[in-house]
Amino acid sequence: MPEQPPYEPERAIAGTGTGGQMDLAASEATTLEGTPDGPGGSGPGGSSDLGGRPRSLWSDAWHDLRRNPVFIISGLVILFLVVISVWPSLIASGNPLHCELSKAQEGSQPGHPFGYDGQGCDVYTRTVYGARTSVLVGVLATLGVAVLGSVLGGLAGFFGGVGDSILSRITDVFFAIPVVLGGLVLLSVITSNTVWPVIGFIVLLGWPQISRIARGSVITAKQNDYVQAARALGASNSRLLLRHIAPNAVAPVIVVATIALGTFIALEATLSYLGVGLKPPSVSWGIDISAASPYVRNAPHALLWPSGALAVTVLAFIMLGDAVRDALDPKLR
Repeated sequence: MPEQPPYEPERAIAGTGTGGQMDLAASEATTLEGTPDGPGGSGPGGSSDLGGRPRSLWSDAWHDLRRNPVFIISGLVILFLVVISVWPSLIASGNPLHCELSKAQEGSQPGHPFGYDGQGCDVYTRTVYGARTSVLVGVLATLGVAVLGSVLGGLAGFFGGVGDSILSRITDVFFAIPVVLGGLVLLSVITSNTVWPVIGFIVLLGWPQISRIARGSVITAKQNDYVQAARALGASNSRLLLRHIAPNAVAPVIVVATIALGTFIALEATLSYLGVGLKPPSVSWGIDISAASPYVRNAPHALLWPSGALAVTVLAFIMLGDAVRDALDPKLR
């Protein structure tokens, strides 16, 4: 019998691709693993950062988003909206509640590029200050919807059983309620001029959609092998949810919530237009659109500018959501 070579732990065995094997030194094996087309490389076999380490889902998504012009444009628009929402006086020095009836329905003038509305208020100033209300309602309502829907849907999907069945029937009931009709009924009995009734109504009718998404994501994630392995090692339910399932199930929730943010802004404007959302003296694009509608023939500028600002804002958030969805969906790569 031929003498076997001594075992050398610093050498590795690699396949030749034709069914055979060949000996490689450890340094050579490491070189093969680090090639661009290898498992840890940036070629077809995988993606890595500059240090040669494989990128996570989030770092890989950020890598794609930075090169997506849709994300860049929508992000810049949203950043601008956030800045003028926090500091509207940076670009509008006037008072949105100051009106002069003698200048009602007048067009563009020096210092007043958007003209005046039917009450003699500066349309430019009111359009700038209206962004604060829309962004505030959209962000807070989205946070409330995302937290409530994620918690209820995640727990129902993880534990299942009777609680899951009850939650499914409750979401079916909420899905059957028309949003605008529900707003007309619920908000018509509230006399508050703050944004909180509108935010509460949006959260009340908006959480079922996020709940369905979170439930499906958790059910899919808890069936993975790493979750079963962690359970077999004695991990508690809270550790499984927070450390293993939630980080891998949150991506669809983020995508849906980002797109829904623009929808909630449009919903607030719709309710304010109908007179059941925000009410004067609050400054809102929906209020301005409603007030300018009767004078659209004589003063179309009073209607076009707040309507255009609303359309651009909603479109920016929807585009941002689409870009995030494309970056986080592995099937679209």
